[in-house]
Amino acid sequence: MKKFKLLFKTIVILTIVFGCSNNSDTSQEEDLAALTLLNNNIEQLISAGTCSENTNCDFIAFGSKACGGPKSYLIYSTSINVELLKEKVAEYNLKEDLYNKKWGIFSDCTVVSPPTSVECINGKCTAIY
Repeated sequence: MKKFKLLFKTIVILTIVFGCSNNSDTSQEEDLAALTLLNNNIEQLISAGTCSENTNCDFIAFGSKACGGPKSYLIYSTSINVELLKEKVAEYNLKEDLYNKKWGIFSDCTVVSPPTSVECINGKCTAIY
């Protein structure tokens, strides 16, 4: 049921993005400012989390490289609103992909590996590579 809700929310976001926006109406600076604001909201949400054990920690693919794949992985505590985080990250990933295509952005095309595990260290979730 959770997967269905996440899929439904993603479809709604896609519908809004493709149905309500005209990509030629904004400048590259405005598009980048919107991405930066969303990134800051995501970082703020993640920073509110704490952990007491490793099972409180998880990670999620973040960003969209121009040639495919995520830019990085965000490490977070499950003490935050995880569904909200997933929604915001899905929105960010989509918007960054559209930004890359709209503005002809290039990337280094290296594959970013996910962490091998995440651990709770001093109350903060930390990636282990």
